[in-house]
This record gives sequence, structure tokens and C-alpha cells, in this order.
Amino acid sequence: MEYIIMIIGAVLVNNIILVQFLGICPFLGVSSKVNTALGMGAAVTFVMALATLVTSLLQKYVLEPLSITYLQTIVFILVIASLVQMVEIMLKKVSPSLYRALGVFLPLITTNCAVLGVAINVTQQTIIPGHGFSVIDNTLYAVAIAIGFTLAITIFAGLREQLELVEIPKGMKGVPIALITAGILAMAFMGFANLV
Repeated sequence: MEYIIMIIGAVLVNNIILVQFLGICPFLGVSSKVNTALGMGAAVTFVMALATLVTSLLQKYVLEPLSITYLQTIVFILVIASLVQMVEIMLKKVSPSLYRALGVFLPLITTNCAVLGVAINVTQQTIIPGHGFSVIDNTLYAVAIAIGFTLAITIFAGLREQLELVEIPKGMKGVPIALITAGILAMAFMGFANLV
């Protein structure tokens, strides 16, 4: 039951974009079309799960035993950048079609603060009370957070596509209406606050 609460909390209640305000750049920049948003969401889900798994292991078995946790941010940034590069190289060799589908999104993930934010957050707190530090729990939490990221960016992309079909005052077109829509979407997600 704790895992279901954790997943619902990560996806809806503590949405990484709309509540924690991490990952705003791709949220605003890559959300003009639903297909693009889904591609970015899939790429973020894969990289966030892999990065959280690797950084959790590094934290537990390298940084903490050597008492060098003060290097956490630098190490995590290097790990995330390296993972994105490795994934990009492997996709190019193994599955060129998937590489072409995700190719543009993989470099964007390197600078996505949501990936680093989740990696740091999961090592600094216990996700499920009473369970302590678990790499599996952290990775599951990262996947749930990434699903919440994908949900938010896809809903926002759908709203932006609909806004293209309606008449908007000239001064509100583009970024102003996108920011207003994002604010309304964030308020809608506040309705889930007491869900868990």
C-alpha cells in the first residue's frame, strides 16, 4: 500500500513540474505538440530512472563510505551527463530508429534540472517511512516522478495545441498565454493536495 501512495503522491500531489517547479525549461520549450511532449517524457523517464539508480548506488557505496558527500552535486552532474552520452551512443548503434525518435531530446535531458533534482532528493530523504534507504525504492520513486513529468508536459502540450485553434488577443499570443495556462494547470493540480 505504501508503494501505491508513493506513486500517486509523486505523479499527482508532488508533481515535479507543477508543484516542485523543476524541469520548467522543457515544460515550456518542448510542449508545443503532444507528440514532442510524449517523446520528451519517454526520454526523461528512461534517463531519470537510470540516473537515480546509478547515483543512489554511488551515494550509498562510494560517497558516504568515503565521507565525501560534499561532492554529491558535482558527481551527480557528471554521472547524468555521462549516462545521457552513453545512452545516445548505444541507441545510435543498437536502434537507429529509436535514436532518431529520441535523438533531439537526449541532449536536452542533460540540462534538465528535474533529473538532478530527483537524484539529489531521493538520497537526502526516506521516500517510504520506516523502510530506510533503498535503491529500489529510489528508482521506483524516480519512475513515478518521471510519469508525473510526462503527464504534466503532455496535458500542457494538448492545451497549447487547443490554444492554436482559438482566437487570442494579439498581446497574449505565445509566451503570455502559455504562462497563464501553466498557472491554471498548476492550480488544478493543487486539487490533489489532500489525496494522500
